[in-house]
Amino acid sequence: MSCNSCSSDINTIPKGCKSNGNCGTGDCDKLSVFDWLSNMALPTGQEPMRIVEVRFKNGRKHFYKNVDKLQLSMGDVVAVEGNPGHDVGTVSLTGELVKIQMKKKGIDADSEDVKKIYRKATQKDIDIWQAARDKEYDTQYRGREILSRLGLKMKLSDVEYQGDGNKATFYYTADERVDFRQLIRDLASAFSIRVEMKQVGLRQEAARLGGVGSCGRELCCSTWLTDLRKVNTTAARYQQLSLNPQKLAGQCGKLKCCLNYELDTYLDALTDFPKQDVVLKTEKGDAVFIKMDIFKNLLWYTYKENRSKWYKLTLDQVQEIITLNNNNKEKISSLEDYEVDLIEDPKTDFENVVGQDSLTRFDIPKRKKKRKNKNKNRINKPKNQQNTNLPKNQPKKNIIKAKEAVDGNQPKTKVNRNKKRRPPKKSANNTKNS
Repeated sequence: MSCNSCSSDINTIPKGCKSNGNCGTGDCDKLSVFDWLSNMALPTGQEPMRIVEVRFKNGRKHFYKNVDKLQLSMGDVVAVEGNPGHDVGTVSLTGELVKIQMKKKGIDADSEDVKKIYRKATQKDIDIWQAARDKEYDTQYRGREILSRLGLKMKLSDVEYQGDGNKATFYYTADERVDFRQLIRDLASAFSIRVEMKQVGLRQEAARLGGVGSCGRELCCSTWLTDLRKVNTTAARYQQLSLNPQKLAGQCGKLKCCLNYELDTYLDALTDFPKQDVVLKTEKGDAVFIKMDIFKNLLWYTYKENRSKWYKLTLDQVQEIITLNNNNKEKISSLEDYEVDLIEDPKTDFENVVGQDSLTRFDIPKRKKKRKNKNKNRINKPKNQQNTNLPKNQPKKNIIKAKEAVDGNQPKTKVNRNKKRRPPKKSANNTKNS
């Protein structure tokens, strides 16, 4: 399986780590297999396996017979039998592990599908192969233009050239049957090649093209998953997931394959739980099921007549209430009596002992500091009244005295203009004269 940092372009060349097949996992290809039998010697008298596995574009693999007993190893580029002509691929697996892969896929060694290897690819073969691969993107683009002109309801997802460049396979998806006889004629005349149309499903299309899922990893179908099983909505119901198609659908538009991974674990855990249609009978009224937490063994119930509050009960408490209702035909007083036992003191599972700052410290905008006006209490005079002949480094008191001597005025007291001026008090002499 390829590493997480790898991603491939249209020519299946890794872009992420730029290692070109030499990363830590040993391979950047899709659906690669680790040969764990490569270091083991064969028993005496047993001939080595003469069938090898060859990989082509986007993880397409086939088995070929090594008739001429060539010394092949993983990573060798070989020319194999095509239909017609020859194709060029890379050896992905050799040795005894090929038997296990053939048995897994149900392919017999004497089958007609197992063709033969011609030779190791020469430099001329590799040059023709690379030139054909470089034309795939332009061919796909022009093929989609022809599709839109003919008005066919199909999607052209990928194009793969044969190693000799004389044939191209067009992979498409369609919801209905499509008459593409005119399309084949137009494609053959436009590119001067043999055309083969192959319909694939939506899951196979996602496996060929690849991508990144909602979990942040590469798609399972394009990295390690070989058998694409059906996924039903019942798997989401057993896992208590909301039936939201936007969250449950993958890149292919179908339900995610990972819904089947933990289904068996949920089914085993649900064997101890009561059915969801069981009604709890109390003196206040009947209580119905709302939801459950399977691995914490918690269930939530509410009254039919008053659904404003949900009551959290344990699995043992619910089973106890059901036995009282069925066997003894007794009704409990209320669900509140059982919920009181579940009140627990909150426990702090994590304590910040390092003293790190909060992650949301940058979310709150900083307040701007108000600048104090230093010239707040100064009296602004016109420029023509200011004396510029005064020394610069002279103290403020001396400057004030110098100004008073120049102006011939008496020292003035500072007046706070913010305070309101009060009228002068009338003396007794002034009142008499008036």
